[in-house]
Amino acid sequence: MKTTIIMILVALLFITSLSIQGQTTRDAAKILNAESALMKAINDTSSKHWLRGGIISVNGQEVSLTNWAAGGQGAISVGGLANLFFNYHKKKVIWQTTINLAYGVIKQGSSSGNKTWEKTDDRIQLTSKVGRLAFKKAYYSCLLDFKTQFAPGYNYPNDTTRISNFLAPAYGLIALGMDFEIDSNLSFFISPATARITYVHDNQLARLGAFGVQGEVLDANGAVVTPYKNLRYQFGAYGKVQYRRNIMHNVGFSTTVEAFSDYFDHPENLYINWTTLLSMKVNKYISATFSTQLIYDPAVKIPQADGSKVGPRVQFKQVLGVGFSYKF
Repeated sequence: MKTTIIMILVALLFITSLSIQGQTTRDAAKILNAESALMKAINDTSSKHWLRGGIISVNGQEVSLTNWAAGGQGAISVGGLANLFFNYHKKKVIWQTTINLAYGVIKQGSSSGNKTWEKTDDRIQLTSKVGRLAFKKAYYSCLLDFKTQFAPGYNYPNDTTRISNFLAPAYGLIALGMDFEIDSNLSFFISPATARITYVHDNQLARLGAFGVQGEVLDANGAVVTPYKNLRYQFGAYGKVQYRRNIMHNVGFSTTVEAFSDYFDHPENLYINWTTLLSMKVNKYISATFSTQLIYDPAVKIPQADGSKVGPRVQFKQVLGVGFSYKF
């Protein structure tokens, strides 16, 4: 009897030992997994090198008039913009990319009147800049820039003759130079070696020599003396200044100024593109945006109401919108 009791006690001690050992093994495994995950998180610092942000806004306005003694006409307008940036900085390397998109339309008049949607805003701009540290706050850099628009443009109220189109014009730019990152808000880019390409995909516009490309030249009999070209190549100097800052709580401001000078064709005539954006948030999803764009292009003549063209001239646009927005 005593032998049986001793054997039972030994068996219970053995089972208890195995159970404790198994629990210890499982706890040790959990600790190892937790330590492994922690080390992986510490070693994975890629997210720390990225800074992403921007604003996406959609706004609209509707005016309806019924028996309105003071006169006027109803209107519906819809517009939107996206201003995004993706910045990477690790040790001696920086890579900055911005995307600026905007589009807006308006329809004026009653249902029995004008039903045509007219374009009020249209912009596509993609810019990417990569650099390697040269000395304190200065980087050897390469900048790529592309600009065009979404849809055809007309010289309203004339809505039958196109004066612009998608990829007409399209501007491409490749610049090699120095980038000076003064701080997180301000930067200067200077390039003495810049290739600029103007492309007019619309053959009808290219034939007329729109946006500075070689137009078609005919003799007195209508025969082609000089064929038109869709491309124009330029080489010169380029400069760009960018500034972005939160002026106060929920109020942000950004501006970009670009200038280009063609070494071989009147270098004193600068190509200027200056954009600004002021965003003011009311709450998480409601905000107001005010954007402007100033352009001076010596190669572009401005269409007039009578069909003639004059220029070049300073081009200026401002857009004020209130509506839905998301800032991140």
